[in-house]
Amino acid sequence: MARKQKRALAYEAIRVLQELADVFEKRREQLATEAGITDLQWRVLEQVAQEDFMPSLFAKSRAQSPAGVSRTLRQLLERDLVKVSIGRGDARQREYALTAAGRTVLEKLRLHREEAIESVWLKLSEEELASFGAIGAGLAVRLRGYAGLE
Repeated sequence: MARKQKRALAYEAIRVLQELADVFEKRREQLATEAGITDLQWRVLEQVAQEDFMPSLFAKSRAQSPAGVSRTLRQLLERDLVKVSIGRGDARQREYALTAAGRTVLEKLRLHREEAIESVWLKLSEEELASFGAIGAGLAVRLRGYAGLE
């Protein structure tokens, strides 16, 4: 294959990847809205569900300002989706946990995600899914390396 043809295919693959990322983000925003929260609130809820949630690390990993994450946590606290307590090992630390309402919201989102997997992803063959996963993982590694994100 000529280099010019290969480059054209690469540009088309990049275009498709961008379209896929855009649609994926739009759908995620739709799901969050249906659950009555924002996408950022959803991301924070998912992290709070992990036992090792630290707002400062979340802010850094998501390129968010610590003040923005604090604001989002306050919103979740006000809506009784998250609760906070003083750290057991260090009174300067705060420990965040989901409330029953927070767990309900995440469960609703999980069910919607499962519907999407059933309706969209499971229409692909096992070979297509494996190929997509392998190609995507390889691209992610190369792009992280190229961007110096490793």
